[in-house]
Amino acid sequence: MRIHLASLTATFLAAMSATPVLAEVTSVTPQSFAITHKAEVNVSPAVLYAALGQLPRWWNAQHSYSGKSENLSLDMRAGGCWCEAWEGGTVEHARVIQTGRDRILRLEGGLGPLQDMAVTAVLTFSIGTLEGKTNLTMTYRVRGPDANLDKIAPIVDKVVGEGFGRLVEFAGKG
Repeated sequence: MRIHLASLTATFLAAMSATPVLAEVTSVTPQSFAITHKAEVNVSPAVLYAALGQLPRWWNAQHSYSGKSENLSLDMRAGGCWCEAWEGGTVEHARVIQTGRDRILRLEGGLGPLQDMAVTAVLTFSIGTLEGKTNLTMTYRVRGPDANLDKIAPIVDKVVGEGFGRLVEFAGKG
């Protein structure tokens, strides 16, 4: 299956958003943007961290090259891959650059059409506790010259925001 930038952009636009506690594009310029989503999750940090690793259970198949969530995998170790493999193709969506059990997962990679734009992108999931409640913060920072990132930032926000909402919902079901 061959996916073109226009197909991926259309898929990005079709994103349905779950509603986290806080979601915003925190900064945007033609050369960069930062997205932040935050939520309180009614599970332990260990359960939430484990849920992160079950990518096929929470990432929307519409935002994949193969159209099938079961083709996605996430190897949660430094150098590990958020990958997708199907008959006739493979793609590395992002590479794990930091883990801290029950605390942090950081990946580097431009998701979807960002991959072809030769940008630098870092996606971080931070898990913490405050007053006995588990909190999840996701940030996605993207930077690249001549990329017109201010135009694509809202679309990317919808897609990663939907993934964040699906993760929170999945983890909350325990």
